[in-house]
Amino acid sequence: MNENYRHRRLLQLLLEKKALSTTEIVDQLEISPATARRDINKLAQQGRLKKVRNGAESIQSFPADYQYSPVIHNIDEKQRIAQAASQLCQDGDSIILTCGSTMKMLGDHLCGRKLQIITNFIPLANKLIENNHEDIVIMGGQYNRNKAITLSLNQGESPYAANIMFTSGKGFTTEGLYKTDMIIANSEQRLSAKSGKYVVLLDSTKLGRQVGMLFTKLQDIDLLITGKNADPEFIRSLQEKGLSVMLV
Repeated sequence: MNENYRHRRLLQLLLEKKALSTTEIVDQLEISPATARRDINKLAQQGRLKKVRNGAESIQSFPADYQYSPVIHNIDEKQRIAQAASQLCQDGDSIILTCGSTMKMLGDHLCGRKLQIITNFIPLANKLIENNHEDIVIMGGQYNRNKAITLSLNQGESPYAANIMFTSGKGFTTEGLYKTDMIIANSEQRLSAKSGKYVVLLDSTKLGRQVGMLFTKLQDIDLLITGKNADPEFIRSLQEKGLSVMLV
């Protein structure tokens, strides 16, 4: 695990936990006590966390790329999902990443690899630029501050094509993937038509929930990656309908 990734992971944990002991940091990041102390000292010097005795605390002013989502739920499971998703990508692939915390974690894993990353998610694009990722396509359109994305009003065919499109949502049933934001859903719908493989990344708490609008029917989804704590009966019902499921 490189330093940049460790730092992002530590800051994400602090957003959720508010405070962590050095021992907890060692366990969560699977690093040595010396590395944990060094990371705490460096991030404290940068003003990104507060160093306390035997640990660290979150502070109010995080970098802009963390402000779009003050709290990331189920962070450990989402990290596992993102890591598994990154292993599907091959050098030379063109990848579409939509918005959300899991997509940003996936971007962390893909950054620096020989991949074209296509996105309209500004926090992800900024992070890729800051870390010198060589091949980035930022989809144009009007900037939506609340969602931190750009949205195109063009209703025609999307000019973007990719080997894999990764997306997420708010619910998933045996009918398919559900989303609650119709503006974002409309923008993503055109992208999926020109993607070779359509992969849904969703933490297990959202499975079995019918929330918002049915965005993608089950037969149009190639793979669901979710947490190993998912309800076995629900997973079995998806598999019986022909969906490939990866549990991590």
